[in-house]
Amino acid sequence: MSWLRALREVVRSGLTIEETRLEPLLALRTAAGVAIIVGSALWLASPAYAASAALGAYSAGAATFQRTWRPRKVIALGAGAGLALSTFVGYLAAGRLVTFLPLLAVWAFVAGMAWAVGSTAGIVAATTVGSMLVTITLPTSVGRALEHAGVIALGGVVQALLILLVPIRRWGAHRDALADALAAVADHARRLRHDPTAAFDPEPLMTARDAAAVTPSQARTRPSVLHGPRGLAERILPAVAALADPDVGAPAEGAGRDRARELLGAAADVLDAAARSIRRGTPAEVPPGSADVLRVDEEHEVLEGPARQAAERLVKLLGEALEVAGSGSTRGTTPAPHGPAGAPFLVRPTMLRLVPVVVRAVRRELRRDSPVFRHAVRLAAVAVLGYLIATRLPLGHGYWAPIAAVMVMRPDFHQTYARAVARLAGTLAGVALATGMARALGPDARLFGVLAVVSAGLSYTLTRTGYAYSQCFTAAYVVFLLAMGGQAWEQTVPERVVLTLLGGALAMLAYVVFPAWETPRLPGRLADWLAANGRYAAAVLRSHAEPTGERRADMRRAQLASREARAAWHEAYDQARQEPVPPRGLTSREAEEAQEALKGFDRAAMLMESHVPRAGGRLAPEAKRFAEALEADTAQAAVDVREHRNPEWERVGEALRAWEGSAAGSPVLRRGAELQKQALEDLATAVSRTPLERDVGSVREEQRVRAAAAEEGEGSGLAHRGG
Repeated sequence: MSWLRALREVVRSGLTIEETRLEPLLALRTAAGVAIIVGSALWLASPAYAASAALGAYSAGAATFQRTWRPRKVIALGAGAGLALSTFVGYLAAGRLVTFLPLLAVWAFVAGMAWAVGSTAGIVAATTVGSMLVTITLPTSVGRALEHAGVIALGGVVQALLILLVPIRRWGAHRDALADALAAVADHARRLRHDPTAAFDPEPLMTARDAAAVTPSQARTRPSVLHGPRGLAERILPAVAALADPDVGAPAEGAGRDRARELLGAAADVLDAAARSIRRGTPAEVPPGSADVLRVDEEHEVLEGPARQAAERLVKLLGEALEVAGSGSTRGTTPAPHGPAGAPFLVRPTMLRLVPVVVRAVRRELRRDSPVFRHAVRLAAVAVLGYLIATRLPLGHGYWAPIAAVMVMRPDFHQTYARAVARLAGTLAGVALATGMARALGPDARLFGVLAVVSAGLSYTLTRTGYAYSQCFTAAYVVFLLAMGGQAWEQTVPERVVLTLLGGALAMLAYVVFPAWETPRLPGRLADWLAANGRYAAAVLRSHAEPTGERRADMRRAQLASREARAAWHEAYDQARQEPVPPRGLTSREAEEAQEALKGFDRAAMLMESHVPRAGGRLAPEAKRFAEALEADTAQAAVDVREHRNPEWERVGEALRAWEGSAAGSPVLRRGAELQKQALEDLATAVSRTPLERDVGSVREEQRVRAAAAEEGEGSGLAHRGG
């Protein structure tokens, strides 16, 4: 993608309104926390203290809107404590540049490395850098610094207390995650009626698994409806795929295909009913016709062989889902799985036990080629440089420039640039709105305090509709706070616009100087996904060869690892498509074809998984040799893809030929192995190139990009010269 097209996509993305469900009650509760702390500070202290207190209340409240499965009150308390600590330390060092700049650099670097833990930790850590930079009232003593830090921490405490006293849709995010997983499987079942080989995106199931992990204290209060249906969706998914597939399931045409479509439609209805029941916390009704379809007539059933086995397995699983949909609870349906320690839930570490996990995650990212490490370096450099430049300008409130840069910077190119554009647009609109109101209303600290709270509430309400729109009211909130504190808005408004523009420009420039492009990493990501898929397929085959509980556990672990590798690939691929750099080692067409091949390989493994016998069932020893060959060849092929060599499948071919020569073995299992071999050949075709093609591949890709740009009227002359 050219820079011109990339920048155009950045502007479009930054100003796009995201269609999402608003949460006005949550926004109202969080705005009430800001109102309580601001009103109390105005009444008991002064407008300057109220402005300082509002910093903690607003930032702690904003942190609770981040995507996380931990209790919101813990996030509010953690954010308030982090803001207070950074403010106190910053106040102590703010007197001299020789002490403040090294502290700012180290603090910003640590905040950038927090992205190794997750986006929520990274965003909350960035707000602590902003609080360190804000010098609304510079204390003259350690005692005053402690007072301001305590007031800021109090804002987080107030937000946590409101979450505790006024719970709104408790466990709502967890319910939504589970309901979305069931709804995704239902949608997949409907698509299989018309496209028997449709691919399934496992992201909703991965999200539901993340939501299912809870701490021991959460497990004691978790609703029973959140215990079992996730595992049910995991088992229904391969069952519907096996039933719909024309190679191992229902025939492509005729009465058998019609019966399969009926069962798939009924499965979708049942799963949708269960999803509504879980999301709303109330019993749901399944259409009577769908329940009738699920009755299998032993004498008149038209499905035969593997298709009938898949149908019977699906009907049994949907019977359990019917109980969930009929009662609004999973009680009495599927028992909760027990882990190694006998814990009936996926364990999430507590805050104290999370410390070594965080340390290990950060240590893994401490390398030069890590996007998180490069983001941390950029963040530290921009924070220091922005502060130095802003303090040298003849403008007040120089901290606005580094704050704007720190808050828009992300580890990837597209989000950084899109948020920079959105922040500037939102700031201009919010400043203009607040300036007009301040001019019309005149100086009144209490009135400006009320307007600041209203602006905060609107910012919270729109926080998930797009960064530009929430930033509009955030800018208005800041203007009203400054006016409440006695600042002359006629001076602060132009300063904020100029310094926000400066901060956004620094953030964009930093990514150009020290980027972390995903485009050259695509071969490595593809290799990781290939190796993980190979281990998953081999684990499925070994479960057929030795159907034991240990083999099933190995298969489940391999499946989860494969999904994580697939998610990492998709994230890198989506980012690479938005980057203004030429392809390196893997063109966009090759990446797309390789992706489709690996999806087919993964789908074949899922089809074989649907027919894994129960523990102690019929053995399939012929699958063991193919599993070993498959795992060895995919592991070597991953190395070849990473080093830009052509992959080969000699062991897989030999094992499959030996298997075809044997009369024993399940026809479904053998057909699945053939589908996997075909998918691997498609992958080799996608990434294999002759020496000449390897030399001119990047040139062809550039010509294709130029031709596409020429069609859009962006570079016809350049495209003509290039080809």
